[in-house]
Amino acid sequence: MVILLFTLNKLSSGQDIEYPADSKPAPTNAPGLDFPRIDSQNRAIFRVESPDAGKVQLDLGSLYDMVKGDDGLWTVTTKPLDPGFHYYYLLIDGFRFSDPASESFFGIGKMMSGIEIPAPDQDFYSAKQVPHGQIRECYYFSEVSKGYRRFYVYTPAEYEKNLKKSYPVLYLQHGMGEDERGWGAQGKVNIIIDNLLAEGRCKPMLIVMSDGDIDGMFKPKPGQDPNEARQHFGENFTPMLLNEIIPYVEKTFRVLTDRENRAMAGLSWGGFQTFQIALTNLDKFSYIGGFSGAGMFNPQTDLKTVYNGAFSDSTAFNRKVHAFFIGIGSKEGPRMKSLSETLLKAGLHNTYYESPGTAHEWLTWRRCLYQFAPMLFK
Repeated sequence: MVILLFTLNKLSSGQDIEYPADSKPAPTNAPGLDFPRIDSQNRAIFRVESPDAGKVQLDLGSLYDMVKGDDGLWTVTTKPLDPGFHYYYLLIDGFRFSDPASESFFGIGKMMSGIEIPAPDQDFYSAKQVPHGQIRECYYFSEVSKGYRRFYVYTPAEYEKNLKKSYPVLYLQHGMGEDERGWGAQGKVNIIIDNLLAEGRCKPMLIVMSDGDIDGMFKPKPGQDPNEARQHFGENFTPMLLNEIIPYVEKTFRVLTDRENRAMAGLSWGGFQTFQIALTNLDKFSYIGGFSGAGMFNPQTDLKTVYNGAFSDSTAFNRKVHAFFIGIGSKEGPRMKSLSETLLKAGLHNTYYESPGTAHEWLTWRRCLYQFAPMLFK
């Protein structure tokens, strides 16, 4: 029954369909398919063919009951959706499916359907007629995890032309429940950097996107203290990055290998990992960015005691760290702004950025990268 329902779960693109007025196919649709669609109010219109199903629902932030027509097609129109990227899935008679009419993305610890809602500032992550870089797939055997691991490397368009030039590197991390594909697929990293480079607003650089060993959702084992488990979640990434990934990159690609030309940033839990790694290894990193994620300490914590005393000497910190970026969505609350203000009061230079109208989501992190990248390697 499940196989039959999955087979029937397809979006119709027949010529006899009357499309809702003022709507266009979502840019995240599978090739050639016309649904889901997005109208001028940023509502998403879904149409699913599953004539033998008793109940079909859409889970896209809210749970929507779809209505079956005489033609066997189930339809629903959502409320206006926030601009940016959204995960979703279909429920057919209680079974959950990814939507075969939409591209799938790895997020929330599983493959999910995704839909992109136009944003008023989407020009900065839209492909244009500019020189385009490449995203390369790399594999290495990890002695830490005892298995093969994959990471991606963005190289700028000029990389193949300036064969005698070496480049600085940004190590850019995903969040919990995502993996090394996130920044390329959901984050539009290559398009953002291509556009910035074409405008002359950032330096040519390589960007390394690795699996942070946090692709599953955090869940303590039975009887395990959650706080203790949280401290160890993804901890293997530190030795993998420092002892395996960075040496691989520096052996394989034409990159500059000093701390002045090495940066690290990450979103959500990847931001936490960034702070854990970069702030305790200031001999290796001189640019640091946290996007909706930072240290697990509150503004009342004695700054001199965290990250092996990285904040204990503000003069030394400001001399070593050329850009310390803290970004967050305006809907995520005041925690990161309070952290930024606390650091400033302690004499620790940082740049605070607040993405207008966004929450813990990819539009926030795309905007953070867009703000952070021009600060690097000046």
